[in-house]
Formats: sequence, C-alpha cells, structure tokens
Amino acid sequence: MSHRRVRPILAGLIFGLAVAGLPEVRGGLRRTDPSQVIPLDQVAPEYRQAVAEVISEATFHRQGKPETFPANPKIYLSLLNDPALTLALWQDLSPTPARLQQIAPGRYQGTDGAGTTATWEFVLRSPRLHVLFCNLDYNGPRGNTRLSGRIVLVVRTGFYKEVNGEPWVQHDIEAFVKIDSRGWKTVAATVRPIIEKLLEDQVQEAGWFISLMARLVEMYPNWAITTVQNQPHLAATTRQGFRELVLQNRRPGAYAGRPSLAQAGQPARR
Repeated sequence: MSHRRVRPILAGLIFGLAVAGLPEVRGGLRRTDPSQVIPLDQVAPEYRQAVAEVISEATFHRQGKPETFPANPKIYLSLLNDPALTLALWQDLSPTPARLQQIAPGRYQGTDGAGTTATWEFVLRSPRLHVLFCNLDYNGPRGNTRLSGRIVLVVRTGFYKEVNGEPWVQHDIEAFVKIDSRGWKTVAATVRPIIEKLLEDQVQEAGWFISLMARLVEMYPNWAITTVQNQPHLAATTRQGFRELVLQNRRPGAYAGRPSLAQAGQPARR
C-alpha cells in the first residue's frame, strides 16, 4: 500500500471528511431496517434509539468490500479496539495533524486538523462485530461552512486459518452517515455519484489502514513496542498490555528495525 493511499483519520473523522462542506443529498435513498444491519438489543441502551435513527434515516450509506489478509487475530483486535494506540503507531511513520485521545472507557475525541472534530464510542464490541457511534462537527477554514452529523460505523470480522496454521482475518466496513444540519439545498442528482464514490473510497481505506498496521506490528515488533512505550498520553496499562501481547505473539523471522511505508506492499487478498 502506498503512502498516499492511506488516510488514517479514524472512524468518524474519516467519514466526516467525506461529507464535510457538501449539501445534504437524499434523492431516493431507501430506508433501512436497523434490525437487519445489527442486533439492536446488544447495543448499549442509551444509544439504541440514536443508532437506529441514523441507520434508518441515513443521508449517505456505503458498504465496503470484504478484505482478507494474514494477521494475528489478537494483534488485529488490539488495534481495532484501541484506535488511539493505532494512530500513535501511524504518527511515528508519517506526519499527520490528526489527534485522538481517549476520554472514557471505549470513548474517544479527536480532530483531523482541518476543521473536523468528532466524539465517538463503541456501542457494541465483540470479536466479530464492532459498532461505533459518532457525533461530528465541521467548520470550514473561513468559518462560512458548518456541518454537523452523526455516523454509525459497523465492522464485521471473521477469523480463519490456512492448512499450514497461518491465521487470516477478513473484515468489511459499513458506514451510515446522517447529516443533521438544516437549510442545505439538495444537490443535483448528477453530483450524488461523486459524493458516494468519495465515501466508498474512505470506507475502503479505513479497512486498509487497520490491516496495514496489523501487518506492520507483526513484521516489526520491536518498533511497535518502542513506539507505544514512548506515548505518555496512552495509559500505562495500555502500553504494558500491548508490549506483552506483541512479545507473546512474536512472529518467527520478524524484522528488528523500523518499517518504511514504501515497503509495506499492497494488502494481501484472496
């Protein structure tokens, strides 16, 4: 995967950029039954109604293509469950204005450095299904463009093993975006495909970002451990737990140095 291809503005920040500054577009979008998307009875009760509303009344919706790649399931889940840790690893490899901090268990607040801020949290979390709910705000650089919205992000994951015992992960990402800002004029129908294509790219890249980082942690465990240990904003228990996890799952033949994004290669696919 090339450096230019990865945009690690996690979850709500990714999809906030996809619609920031663009008018609301409905144009015949069919309502979706939330119960057909996720098990609503397993969503945190205080978010159940809001999650259902965003899914059923989404302004934009995009289902990403499944991606299959070799990865240790425990390392993959550690990165998916703690995006602040994942972003810290990325920032060691590539400068980015994105900032993300954990403000409560399973709850995060961040900015992309270009006007989009978001607060979001896991409202359902299991090894095979993650559901995140996000509130986002966008303020244009000149202050004349403002947008607010909500996002439901669904990550479905499967775990497999090759005949030789090598572990593989398959995941897909689905995003529902509801623009709450009022007074936006509906754009022409010809513009909608452009917006949806942008959202599709962002959804796909979100999955590629997680798979890339999971592979880099396995390939360069010393770098991953050192980088995380040098992040004082991460809880001591997080840093220690990550260190132990990486050491316990150290891959034979792993590199001792620091990765280069140009060497990461395109994600493996089946």
